[in-house]
Amino acid sequence: MSTPPPEHPAPPPGIGRVVTAMITPFTADREVDLDGVATMAEHLVTTGTETVLVNGTTGESPTLHGTEAHEVLRVVKDTVGTRATVLLGTGSNDTAKTVSATAAAADAGADAVLVVTPYYNRPDQRGLEAHFRAAAAATDLPVVLYDIPSRSARVIEVPTHVALAEVENIVGVKDATADVGRAGDLLRATAGAPGGYAMWSGADEVNLPLLSVGAVGFVSVASHLVGPELAAMVAAFPTDPARARELHLACLPVHRALFAEPSPAPLKGALARLGLPAGPVRPPLVDASPAVVDALLAALEPVQEQR
Repeated sequence: MSTPPPEHPAPPPGIGRVVTAMITPFTADREVDLDGVATMAEHLVTTGTETVLVNGTTGESPTLHGTEAHEVLRVVKDTVGTRATVLLGTGSNDTAKTVSATAAAADAGADAVLVVTPYYNRPDQRGLEAHFRAAAAATDLPVVLYDIPSRSARVIEVPTHVALAEVENIVGVKDATADVGRAGDLLRATAGAPGGYAMWSGADEVNLPLLSVGAVGFVSVASHLVGPELAAMVAAFPTDPARARELHLACLPVHRALFAEPSPAPLKGALARLGLPAGPVRPPLVDASPAVVDALLAALEPVQEQR
């Protein structure tokens, strides 16, 4: 008798396997394009996205001001209804601001929050633990940590994850370290946490490798363009890993082309060429060069032809 494949770890309630870090569409004069937000949210939810992340790095969170993030959240919620959940980025490098933004997330309509490692200040592990505990204490919503040392200059060490996994509403991490071995160590170390401790890949290039060590899904940039393939990959993985590998490798050139220049400029350029709302990026970013957009669309073409 053949042994059934192991079950794929389930994500916590309120957050799906395929999470898209949504761009913030802007008008030509760089105002938030709320009609474009609705169109983009509809595009995502009909191409495989289960949870939409608003006010993440891909959404240009450092340059969203005042109530803009909540306005985007409102439109996304109104558009997707019960078809998807909404994750709101509330983290910053100021604990007081992070606590305030996190406390306001539920009333704004968020289903869960994403809290990034404080950047630039470079706190030690004690400071990171205190920061994340303070954010989690400000809400009853599920809290996902965002570990991205390339932007924050600090990694959340495995023992710190273990300590934070004991906090009831800290449900896991978006891991953008791209270190598969460390991801396995982290998941082993947190396996006994109350309620579990989930991991989402935060770097599309290692989506499949992280699934192989126990990640529940991914927070993707590429899903704006290859959402159906990513949804099919995560669905196929438990029973047909060869098909999952085929899909991952087909999308790999797209994943790489998306970051040929600072994100989300290449993505916005490609989306605009495809007739979807995107608009420019806000300074200090600059729009992608035509050659980079050409290369991204060339990488996408073989994937589209196989649909």
